[in-house]
Amino acid sequence: MAENDWKSRLGVVYSTNPDFKYETAREEEQQTLPPERQKLIVRIDRRQRAGKQVTLVEGFVGRSEDLAALAKTLKTRCGVGGTAKDGEITIQGDLRDKVTALLQGMGYNAKRGN
Repeated sequence: MAENDWKSRLGVVYSTNPDFKYETAREEEQQTLPPERQKLIVRIDRRQRAGKQVTLVEGFVGRSEDLAALAKTLKTRCGVGGTAKDGEITIQGDLRDKVTALLQGMGYNAKRGN
């Protein structure tokens, strides 16, 4: 089924070669750094959120699965909702101090931003 995925081949010129196999370039994700080498910034953000406050954790270097696992741990321990995408974790509410303390307790090099 993956060989017949036409959406990934949009914009490709047709080939008359019967043995042609279309291959997509895949980006390899970076390996996840150990917690003590991560430099995380925990800050608050109010922009484009209808006046609501969210806590952002930025600076995570690693695979998206590891980012999602860390986000799930933080959301569970804080008892709030949130998401992990585009290399940052979003936690609902102003929980900068609590999130910073949790990350430092887990061995991460976390600093409180603004």
